[in-house]
Order: sequence, then C-alpha cells, then structure tokens
Amino acid sequence: MTVTRLVGALLLAVALSGCGSKFKTYNGPEVTQVLVLKEERKMFLLHGRKALKEYDIKLGFTPEGHKAQQGDGRTPEGLYFIDRRNPESKFHLSIGINYPNNRDIEVARAAGINPGGDIFIHGGPQKGSKVNGSDDWTWGCIAVEDHEIEDIYAMVKDGTPILIQP
Repeated sequence: MTVTRLVGALLLAVALSGCGSKFKTYNGPEVTQVLVLKEERKMFLLHGRKALKEYDIKLGFTPEGHKAQQGDGRTPEGLYFIDRRNPESKFHLSIGINYPNNRDIEVARAAGINPGGDIFIHGGPQKGSKVNGSDDWTWGCIAVEDHEIEDIYAMVKDGTPILIQP
C-alpha cells in the first residue's frame, strides 16, 4: 500500500469514527427558554421569542393536570429549569428538569404525599420495550425521538428555563 493510500485510509477511518455518535455539537443562537405546550404535544426551543426548533412530544401516561405525586403519570406544569444531563440514560440521552421545586415539595408535604422526581426530557423507549399502547407513555417525562434528543442535548444548557403549560 502506498503512503498516499495509507494516509487516505486513515483519514477516512477517522472521519467515519465520528459517524453515529449521539453527542453532537451546536454553534447557533443560544437557547434561552424551552416552551412545552402539553395539550398540543409540542415543545419549542426558543431564542428570545424566536423558535429555533419545534418537536412533537409524548408525555406522562396521565397527561392532564400538574404532577402532584410519585406514580401519578402526570407531567409537571409551571416554570422549571434544566438542571442536569444523563449521557448514560436508558432512554438514549436525557436532560433533567428540576421537579420537584420548593413549591411542589411544600404542597406535597401538606398533603402527606411524595411529589416524585426524576423528570427528564429524553429519547424514546429502548428497542423492544413495551409501552402502554398510548401515545403518552412516560411516567411524567417529556419524550422525543432519539435523533431529536441528540440535538436538544447539544443545544440546551443547564440553567435554561423550561415553561411547561397545560
């Protein structure tokens, strides 16, 4: 093999090694807010008032109403913040929402219930997983397609506000 061919083969191998990675980069306008419209099953990544991206979403298996307690299948409503990311999520990738916030904890404590937690925006179910047969299948999270969470994971930074509306 000639040196030129060897160098070409190595460059091709390096270029292809990045293909298929779930970790993308983003160099566009900053996402200043995430807006979720539960009834419309839509999520928008916003820069100011301009929508940078729009996604169809799936919600908790009991989507109406604000999440009140662990296991209720509801997706929270209100203003929250992206507070963590999980590159090893069993749902491809995920970014965390700071539910329950102090108000959620106070309300749950007064009612004598556990508010639950671990609310994320994440990819789809694992291959071969059974979901409940409904369009809304999570335990209270917001689900998108795997290729979409890859973009969201790259675009949305920790500390970004997320407004979840009924």
